[in-house]
Amino acid sequence: MPVFTRFRQPPTPADEPHEEDTPDEAPEGREPDEPHEPDVVEPEDPGEAVEAAPAAEPAARTAGPSDAPRPARRGTWRTWRTWRTWRARHPRAALVLRRTTTVLAAVLVLGALLLPNTLVALEPNRFARIPAEAVIAAVLLLCLPRAARRVAAALFGLGLGVLTVLNLLDMGFTEYLGRGFNVVLDWGLLDDAQAYVADSMGGAAAAWAAVGAVVLVVLVLVVMALAAVRLGELLAAHRERAARGALTVATVWMTCVALGVQTFGVPVATRSASGALEAQAHRVVDTLRDEAAFAKEAKADRFGATPGAQLVPDLRGKDMVFTFIESYGRSAIEDPVTAPGVGRTLDAGTKALAAKGFRAKSGWLTSATYGGSSWLGHSTFLSGLWVDNQQRYRTVTAGDHLTLTKAFRETGEWDTVGVMPGVQKAWPEAEWHGLDKVYDAFDLGYRGPKFSWSTMPDQYALEAFQRLEHGRKRDRPLMAEVILTSSHQPWAPLPRMVGWDEVGDGSVYDGIEASGVEASDIIADSTRSKEEYGKSVAYSVTSLTQWLERYGTDDTVLVFLGDHQPLARVSGDGASRDVPVSVVAKDRKVLDAIDDWNWTEGLKPAEDAPVWRMSSFRDRFLTAYGSTPHPTGE
Repeated sequence: MPVFTRFRQPPTPADEPHEEDTPDEAPEGREPDEPHEPDVVEPEDPGEAVEAAPAAEPAARTAGPSDAPRPARRGTWRTWRTWRTWRARHPRAALVLRRTTTVLAAVLVLGALLLPNTLVALEPNRFARIPAEAVIAAVLLLCLPRAARRVAAALFGLGLGVLTVLNLLDMGFTEYLGRGFNVVLDWGLLDDAQAYVADSMGGAAAAWAAVGAVVLVVLVLVVMALAAVRLGELLAAHRERAARGALTVATVWMTCVALGVQTFGVPVATRSASGALEAQAHRVVDTLRDEAAFAKEAKADRFGATPGAQLVPDLRGKDMVFTFIESYGRSAIEDPVTAPGVGRTLDAGTKALAAKGFRAKSGWLTSATYGGSSWLGHSTFLSGLWVDNQQRYRTVTAGDHLTLTKAFRETGEWDTVGVMPGVQKAWPEAEWHGLDKVYDAFDLGYRGPKFSWSTMPDQYALEAFQRLEHGRKRDRPLMAEVILTSSHQPWAPLPRMVGWDEVGDGSVYDGIEASGVEASDIIADSTRSKEEYGKSVAYSVTSLTQWLERYGTDDTVLVFLGDHQPLARVSGDGASRDVPVSVVAKDRKVLDAIDDWNWTEGLKPAEDAPVWRMSSFRDRFLTAYGSTPHPTGE
């Protein structure tokens, strides 16, 4: 009686493919129907060594040291044995599961290769194409031995996972900031995004969102690597057919390129994945080059060496107020949904201010940012430099480039303050702004509720500014930088105007906030977002113009503008980066000094009013009010 027993699996039904159809069973390089040598069969117990022996072997051989089982944990053996047993007992279900897994792996890999990096391009026709990278990867995997093939497939899958994550980040950044994700500079903005979610929807939502994002990234990387390995093993199991298929697809791809064949309006042949990686690489290189070039540019300043006595002499004795209105963009004035309400507010403000003796002139500035990153717009406006990314911001704020606000402090003729209700942590940039005193979210005495991201209503912030600084008797005039935040997304819930004498410590807003619209009700609805955005801008403008009506004097000069356009969901795809800017004063000489700017009379700039880059405003303003240039070099 032989010592070794041959174990046989139940026969495969005649109408079903053999188990060898998949890379789990088929030895590399052999077609499924080819004969093969007997296999080692797993023992019923890990301690036994049982081998499948040829039936013709007359006698058993003596087991030697090489027949000893490989070390393995009992749990691993049992899991594998259970799987093999289930597969043997349910061949149809096992076949369906294997084929489903293979199809899903192919869908994931092809989907990742064809995934665009913008939501606008995310259409079905983008996935009806042939990616060159798939053909190249298939040929490479077919040429490699087993171990190297698995490693290469896993790395290829990880690369696709990384590319997928970058494409998703590009989608989000393009939607919110009007530009793609910068792998060098933008990681810090993810913290800001989490803080925004926490302020808008609560800390629990922000925590779950962060956990979900991390889990999603890990899942994408792991699943994509497993999918690529699965397909690599399938190619190896059907090497000859796979090689013929790869050659055929490569021929079709080259023919489509040569003839410019298109389906559904897009080319059939594509190399979008490698193109996306190439674009990311160029973005990195350009960022590193830009850092050095901008550092040199920031050292040159047309007014950097101007003595204080020669800065803004024509504004001596005036109380200067520079105010940024969050997300106050051109779309607020021109979009059909928002324009009627905002337009009425601007017309009413112009008329009410005129009744108090104020005149206004308005134009357009093209912001350095879009959808968010307000500090980039602020620093561009104040410095006269184009600050459109975080590295430029760090570079300019670390230097001594003259800002518009600092110019007033350099004269020695003004007290300089900042009202920053959106600042909730240390803010070392105050020195660069040239501010002697900064009132942040905790210094204004507010005891009311937050309105989503905004820590307090604009009306309250302006009333606090009046109480703490503008309304006080002083020996010198005041220069103030005020940042209003009520028009910050997601524009729900919104405050509304109350009597100025009723503002108090802000408790009056408790009921207003509680009865407001929830952010979750509008955040995914473009039309409702536009409506609430328009209301928020109207509220901010009304707060500012009423403050000026109520507290402005003959010597008050107000310059206010938007920092950037709202995100694409509100401003629309392909919207400009233009924002309105206005100069308001009672003294006619103040406005006469900018007659050659050809701005529109009133608070609403005409559609054809001049459009300047935001970085050009500082020098134009300093020049208009008598400043003498004294450049600094390197």
